[in-house]
Amino acid sequence: MGFWEYVGERHQQLLTDAWQHASVVFQCMVVASLLGVLTGIVTYRRGWAGDLATTVTATLLTVPSLALLGLLIPAVGLGVPPTVIALTLYGLLPVVRNAVVGLRGVDPDLVDAARGIGMSRSALLLRVELPLAWPPILTGIRISTQMLMGIAAVAAFASGPGLGNEIFRGIASLGSHNALNQVLAGTLGIIVLALLFDAAYVLLGRLTISSGIRGG
Repeated sequence: MGFWEYVGERHQQLLTDAWQHASVVFQCMVVASLLGVLTGIVTYRRGWAGDLATTVTATLLTVPSLALLGLLIPAVGLGVPPTVIALTLYGLLPVVRNAVVGLRGVDPDLVDAARGIGMSRSALLLRVELPLAWPPILTGIRISTQMLMGIAAVAAFASGPGLGNEIFRGIASLGSHNALNQVLAGTLGIIVLALLFDAAYVLLGRLTISSGIRGG
């Protein structure tokens, strides 16, 4: 059976797997982005705290995905829970690092000027610092999403959702006439999803970053 014939016959299952894959990555990135930006806000003013946050999240990223899933399975079981926990943890580093770098990189003169006109600390953060730090933060989110697209495939090891199941089924049946088609379908599906997500981030950047900041 040819590849496109296989895709035609299994398109419904492939679309379901693709939707589940995109959904779990999106949801985990929302959580990782919120946690990462919040961590950056809390730690960026103190050099040691920001460095510690970056080091801790970097350490999490060094744990092999299969090992982390294996450690999580006894605690939370199979399926969605270990997948969500693992992806959220892996998604933190680029967001935390870029949030800290972005907030620290805001021009001190602008901060002083904002304080001079009577801005409170919260208003300064929301109206000056975060908007100026948003471009590097968005870059961190884009990097995390691309990473999680690939890592989510490994979650099939823990019976997680997504296109990784197609890849694992193909690997498990190596030698059969559809094994290569399964691996190829899952892999190409992940690549397409990654490109679509990245295009969405480019659009989001154009809508949320002012031309003055982009030009700077």
